[in-house]
Amino acid sequence: MAFDYVKKVRICEVGLRDGLQNEKTILTVEDKVDLLKGMIKAGFKVIEVGSFMHPVKVPQMANTDEVFKAMQDFDVPEDVELRALIPNKRGVDRAVACGCKKVKLNVSASLGHNLANLNRTPAESVAGFAEAVNAAKENGLDISGSISMAYGSPWDDDIPVDEVKKIIEAYMAVGITEISLSDASGMAYPSQVYNICTEVKKAYPGNTWWLHFHNTRGLAISNIIAGMQAGMTQFDASLAGVGGCPFVPGAAGNVSTEDVLHCLDEMGVETGIDIDQTIALSRKIVELIGHKADSYVLKAGQSKDLKLPLPVRQEKK
Repeated sequence: MAFDYVKKVRICEVGLRDGLQNEKTILTVEDKVDLLKGMIKAGFKVIEVGSFMHPVKVPQMANTDEVFKAMQDFDVPEDVELRALIPNKRGVDRAVACGCKKVKLNVSASLGHNLANLNRTPAESVAGFAEAVNAAKENGLDISGSISMAYGSPWDDDIPVDEVKKIIEAYMAVGITEISLSDASGMAYPSQVYNICTEVKKAYPGNTWWLHFHNTRGLAISNIIAGMQAGMTQFDASLAGVGGCPFVPGAAGNVSTEDVLHCLDEMGVETGIDIDQTIALSRKIVELIGHKADSYVLKAGQSKDLKLPLPVRQEKK
């Protein structure tokens, strides 16, 4: 059977949000803006700049508003999307005030995770979607949605795909058709990813999809390829593999952007992103947070850089 997969994908860089939200070191506005400008220069067309969560709960994201304000003086290309995560209508209000043009709602398919993350049941989160969506549309903001624990949860074990579909349909009911399926717990595996992606693409052909995988157990790139085989073309990744979900034990470890780019480059898949510039940005973010991160490419370099000299044959005496 032929190994078939899509040949062009988009990568959303989430290091500034999902990467940094789990770090002890809080980056300054200046550091974040510097990284953000570097991402745009490297070719990233979608970047998650931060979140408008409560600053007490996620202090690493407290300066997201100031980052967006600082970027108003920068000539951001029209084809570059800068987005932020929001919990509710209050997040929309903050987005409007600081110039953010794209926001993303989140709900978990897991009851336990949603309580830990948002202090609400999934049903309560869904009930609040309409208010936030209406506020976003009234203010000219684009809005998308994400579903955490779409592949499994340490609280609930298996998540039936029908539960995921209920949330997809709740998003659609309020007019959201761009949806991310997230593996915050790092429990997804390739055959499962392929089956779920194939099913939702067939059931909701008018929707746009993003996949978000953590590399907690080393399967993130395998899961991305499985998604590509199912026809998915949009994936999240984080510089140097920084960060993870602060509410899930042991789940730190987004998939490294440079590892994903290296894999896709080797496969001949078009991304439009410069891997060398990305590697430089990853080294910079590692320096800023002050500790090593989970990136194979940062440790071993790219395959194309391996140019060892041939050993000289020793003649036997």
